[in-house]
Amino acid sequence: MIPEFVGRLPITVGLSPLDEDALVKILTEPKNSLIKQYKKLLKMDDIDLEFDDDAIRAVAQKSIALKTGARGLRSVLENLMLDCMYEVPSQKDVVKIQFTRGNVEGTSKPTVVRKAG
Repeated sequence: MIPEFVGRLPITVGLSPLDEDALVKILTEPKNSLIKQYKKLLKMDDIDLEFDDDAIRAVAQKSIALKTGARGLRSVLENLMLDCMYEVPSQKDVVKIQFTRGNVEGTSKPTVVRKAG
């Protein structure tokens, strides 16, 4: 068959959704992963960003619950980081921000570590 003819045929492909482990890998492993991007953004203001393993898994689980897959990871992280990204860089005494599962689930706020003194 010639390519012009094949290009006109409709094609339907079924894809299976990504599992939690695959989403965790997407969040952490690539060179420009979302977690690394946020760490680098906050590092510009001399702030360290830490995510517990449970927090990263909770982000993946939230994306699965919303049925958004890998595309939804960014929106989940943006909602999680919104307050930190706007408030913390203007506070010059902040050294580190730590996220846990409770922060992702909305039961607590992230831990902000400040300079002594």
